[in-house]
Amino acid sequence: MGSSFGDRLKQERLARHLTQAELGGDLYSASYISLLENAHREPTVDIIQQLARQLQLTPSSVADWVGSSTAEDSGALRLSLCAQQSWDTRDYLGAATNAKAAAALAQANKDQVTWWNMTFLATNSLLRHGDNCEAIAVLQTLLDHPLTLESDALSLRAHQVMAAAMLAQGCLQESIEHGILAVSIGSGDSAEEFGSYLMALQTLIGSLTEAGRLDEAWIHTMALADAVTDSTPAQMAGEIHWVIGNVAFIRQDIRTGLEHHAQASRLLSPASDLSRWAQFNKATAWVRLMAGVVEPATLQAIERSELAHSVVGATPAETLEVSMLRARWHYLNNELPEALTLLETIEEQKDQLAPHIAGDSALLLGNALQAADRNAEAFTAYTNAQARYTQAGAIDRAAAAQDFLAQLELSGA
Repeated sequence: MGSSFGDRLKQERLARHLTQAELGGDLYSASYISLLENAHREPTVDIIQQLARQLQLTPSSVADWVGSSTAEDSGALRLSLCAQQSWDTRDYLGAATNAKAAAALAQANKDQVTWWNMTFLATNSLLRHGDNCEAIAVLQTLLDHPLTLESDALSLRAHQVMAAAMLAQGCLQESIEHGILAVSIGSGDSAEEFGSYLMALQTLIGSLTEAGRLDEAWIHTMALADAVTDSTPAQMAGEIHWVIGNVAFIRQDIRTGLEHHAQASRLLSPASDLSRWAQFNKATAWVRLMAGVVEPATLQAIERSELAHSVVGATPAETLEVSMLRARWHYLNNELPEALTLLETIEEQKDQLAPHIAGDSALLLGNALQAADRNAEAFTAYTNAQARYTQAGAIDRAAAAQDFLAQLELSGA
């Protein structure tokens, strides 16, 4: 048989983040899957059918893996395994490069399944690396592909990631549209589809919240909360509590926000995913500060975020967002010179930020300048904030910036 079947089986398993035990399910042990992957066992028809069900592929496509591999097959498999290894070690640029190369070889060999998986991995890697525009362009090719159009599971995954990409770009309305499309597909029949559905819900909630549509966001958080059971993995449950807490804070339900973020803090582990732990601490510090919660736990979240991002390697945008946490902490503690120094540096690099985040920075800069009696400069900052919020479609925040402008005008500034 050669190694074609085993290599391809391992590739598809890793692409779905499945362990050997999870792939084997109730019928085959992890050790037996290992034997298949290492070409020490030949797959039978029954095994092929079971593996196809677990991988959400047709039995005929899995059966095609049996036989000697061509040079193109071997090259695509090697590159796809390198891409997955780069992803696992957080080398997102390497993952994107290898995944795109694997996808090109698969396309040349008319292997559409491998092309889809590697293109999807490339988009996620590009997003993690901060290359949002390229990720969006590649994602559009996935959304238009016949495999996606014919499969609810693939369509769910593609729309969910497109929603996340649009959110990262500050295109809130587009993010909401893709999030709604993903959620409307439903949770499916497999653990993988259910996980994608939960991610879609989280992304949609984030987009609605950023757009100021808090009532709609809260309705979706209730659906998210209903998904948590005693059997929910700790990392997944922690992320759900994180999202619910975010919306509660922004709705000024501080008690509920603190409760959910405390649960998230207990469930999320830096050992499991340091990058997500860094993002959680950044998020909980952000919403605490926005709610005016200035206490040791908030400062601890800021420090954890700074440390974790320094370890995992932050994108330019993430670095600026973490600096904004420090700036807001200084502002709320009436340490205006420190806040202004950070905010003016961020303003010089505003093009690295999504429009709604750049709007937050400008609004905070206006607050700090006004507190320092530099009203003319504050007026400019508030004007910039309003324009950036409007560009992003964050209408409620644009109105808040307009309120600050009106107050300055009334004061005779």
